[in-house]
Amino acid sequence: MTSGERSATRRRRERMVELLGSGDISVHDLAAEFAVSLSTVRRDLATLAEGGRITRTYGGAVDHRAAERSWHDKARERRTEKDAIARSAAGLVRGGDVVLLDAGTTVARLAHALRDRTDVTVVTNGLSALVELADAEVEVIVLGGRLRRPNESLLGTRTEQALRRLTPDLAFLGADGLDPRRGVNCPDHEQAALKETMAGCARAAWVLADHSKLAGGGGFPYWAAVPAGTGLITGPEADARRLAAFAAAGWAMPPRPEE
Repeated sequence: MTSGERSATRRRRERMVELLGSGDISVHDLAAEFAVSLSTVRRDLATLAEGGRITRTYGGAVDHRAAERSWHDKARERRTEKDAIARSAAGLVRGGDVVLLDAGTTVARLAHALRDRTDVTVVTNGLSALVELADAEVEVIVLGGRLRRPNESLLGTRTEQALRRLTPDLAFLGADGLDPRRGVNCPDHEQAALKETMAGCARAAWVLADHSKLAGGGGFPYWAAVPAGTGLITGPEADARRLAAFAAAGWAMPPRPEE
């Protein structure tokens, strides 16, 4: 491929991302838009998906940035359920524990529940958790890294390096979706890798997820595999059959939180 052809390919793919930002679009529509073959469009979409720019769907694709909602939008949803989950998670934290908190709106409610604890240390990469704990009594260690929007998490090489020096007693992870076999669904490959590191470095790991996150796995292409025996804390609205599927796959289950 000549430099001119490579430049044209880059421009076409950038334009594809722009078009996908306005909603779903079919492979046939893209082929007509750029006057290229279906195989060329599929190859472009595969490259964009591998690079984390889009999510492939049946017959088309969507722009990741359009599909991923802001932290503020998610924070307003299911607050009662998230607070119940946070109370259940806080009950697992013992005096003297080092607690690792991931980013996420449900994990942020756990940070709020731990505000008055003077007998624990919290380590976090979540900006939302840090805000909850900024004027609290609990000791806080902030993991460095690059700020990822819109979920307000710190990630990257520095974050991974800091985690390798830690063995937290408990790690609490957020989730965009869950699957009993595949693990935690993520919109970004770096985020998936970081969650795997978090779950693997702790003595015990728990995923905090409201019942909607169990509804079908997730809509993003990346998955964080979690160690056998990882726990799931969800709300009382969670479907019993879905919970049974997680239990059958080896996930630990605490008593269900009450509203």
